Amino acid sequence: MTSPSSISPSSHPEGLVVTRAALDDWPVIKAWARAEGWDPGESDGPCFFAQDPEGFFLGRIDGEPVSAISVVNHGADYAFLGCYLVRPDLRGRGYGITTWRTALAHAGGRTVGLDGVVAQQGNYRKSGFELAHKTFRFGGVPTAGAAGATAATTAASGVRDAEAADLDAVVAYDSGCHPADRPRFVASWLGAPGHRALVRVVDGRLTGYGVIRPAADSLRMGPLFADTPDDARALFTALIAGSGGRRISADIPETHTSAVALAEEHGLTPSFETARMYTGPVRPYATDRVYVVTTLELG
Repeated sequence: MTSPSSISPSSHPEGLVVTRAALDDWPVIKAWARAEGWDPGESDGPCFFAQDPEGFFLGRIDGEPVSAISVVNHGADYAFLGCYLVRPDLRGRGYGITTWRTALAHAGGRTVGLDGVVAQQGNYRKSGFELAHKTFRFGGVPTAGAAGATAATTAASGVRDAEAADLDAVVAYDSGCHPADRPRFVASWLGAPGHRALVRVVDGRLTGYGVIRPAADSLRMGPLFADTPDDARALFTALIAGSGGRRISADIPETHTSAVALAEEHGLTPSFETARMYTGPVRPYATDRVYVVTTLELG
């Protein structure tokens, strides 16, 4: 377990002290996120901290948590902001923005990305974030035919469980679909408790991968990265196979029309939207391969 690290704390307003959070603090952040309807995955915390254990922050008053944020560094040029939360009964007192300003220093000169809820997008623009695209959370119980794919059908499609020997290839593929390399996160994400990670291999070449994981209210899909719509369909169908009537949710870029069509084809419908926003340029990556975003907390 990690422990809070020493940073220059912020001690205002009204006695607020912002310090780095520990993995032991994750249940507090997770509970707040669930109350907001974000439905975090059951094993998200250790995977998030694996990428950047110094990137999580809590604001406290008299030792009691009142605010949270993460600013997770992905390499030398990119960071991602998430988990921006203030206890509902204490909003409007400046705790959130003080926590925000303290945590953003962790990013240094990196471009920072986030997935912002509609109500906060105006504030994010004032802080220098510009819209890249909207993302919609699609959810629902998959149609019976889609959820009933057999193991034989899955194998015939070239889809199989990810294995330890696939890690280097998956990390390399992930790097081409994301604004920064994140090998520590990917290794943790593939093997986390309850996560099911699948790859598609065609003629000996990896053509996509996907992960589905349990959350309190649904099975959360993400990422789903694939070369073509056929690769994505094979992975999507295999990921939801055996869902047993549970709700599936997937965060899909609005601009990716093939990904939207794939979700609708399987009986999923949009609920809430967020906006992917950046403070500056990010390295080019294969947005056409991003059928489902990994998470709204780490990008």
